[in-house]
Amino acid sequence: MIKTVLSPIQWAEKACEALMARFEPEQLPPDRFHYHQGVFLSGMEKCWKETRNPKYYEYLKRWVDSQVLEDGRIKKHKPDELDDIQPGVLLFNLYEQTGDERYAKALHYLVPLIKSWKTNPSGGFWHKEHYPNQMWLDGLYMAGPIAVQYGKAFGDSEYFDLMTYQAILMEKHTKDPVTGLLYHGWDETKEASWADPGTGLAPEFWGRAIGWYPVALLEMFEHLPEDHKDKEALAAILQDLLVSLLKYQDSATGLWYQVVDKGHLPDNWLENSCTALYVHAIAKAVRFGYLEPKYLEYAWKGYQGVIDTLKLDDNGHVVIGQICIGTGIGDYAHYIARPTSENDLHGAGAFILMCVEMSLAPRTN
Repeated sequence: MIKTVLSPIQWAEKACEALMARFEPEQLPPDRFHYHQGVFLSGMEKCWKETRNPKYYEYLKRWVDSQVLEDGRIKKHKPDELDDIQPGVLLFNLYEQTGDERYAKALHYLVPLIKSWKTNPSGGFWHKEHYPNQMWLDGLYMAGPIAVQYGKAFGDSEYFDLMTYQAILMEKHTKDPVTGLLYHGWDETKEASWADPGTGLAPEFWGRAIGWYPVALLEMFEHLPEDHKDKEALAAILQDLLVSLLKYQDSATGLWYQVVDKGHLPDNWLENSCTALYVHAIAKAVRFGYLEPKYLEYAWKGYQGVIDTLKLDDNGHVVIGQICIGTGIGDYAHYIARPTSENDLHGAGAFILMCVEMSLAPRTN
């Protein structure tokens, strides 16, 4: 176990600095405008807002400026993948801080793509062009927060309705009534190789996919009007999901499993990025008043569980392990066989999101 005792915000800074030491911002992988960088830099932006350390702001600005051209076009991205919409959330703060119109132009290019997005017969967004009719839980994080914030910032309420509809549709079709958990994906046409022939559902509850969904809802709630017609339903969905997750937290470590409901199987393993997302969501839901303060006990247990897995390298930089690499939908064997990585961007991003949120949470005994 690591001997260094730091506060949550100090751990967030350690993670930012470990990645900053490893990559110049222009070199963050992959070489395009993509959610791997977006998640990490979203965490860094939240860390900057708490610490006001200018090096975090300058770092994320350099990455965005390496990707966004003067006329607002994106240098390299895939306009038919939700994953390549998500980093646009970084543009709002940069526009607010600088007044540079290129950031607004980029938002006016990126977000309206959502209005003409391909959908399944029920109106649910395809996750990617080459995955026709497939809705993935991850997709709400990729498009929901940016679209709702855009709707608020630029006075277009159509985005509120569009994204709350996606969230409700997704939960309606992926929620398991027995566990309360959400399956990784749903194909209404039942044509995907993984789709159940009767329901179109993915076969398993994958940890990180479930994590993106409540994190996205809470981001959306920051900008969605309180009196929006779907707000009450979405708040209930958030509460039900987070409470359902609690019974699957490993009592010994505080972590959650790669396949959430199958911790009893010997080849299943404890995974840090899903744990970080759940902790973030539970603590933020308490802070926003959607969960009672008693639930912070689970958040602190999960937080400490992740901290207990950390190592420091020879240069004193934090090493976050037990992170599942990027993963599509598959069966149990598929998820269990996925490699793990250290300090990968979405794992580090999830960790920073967790640590910044826990820095705002009162301690429980």
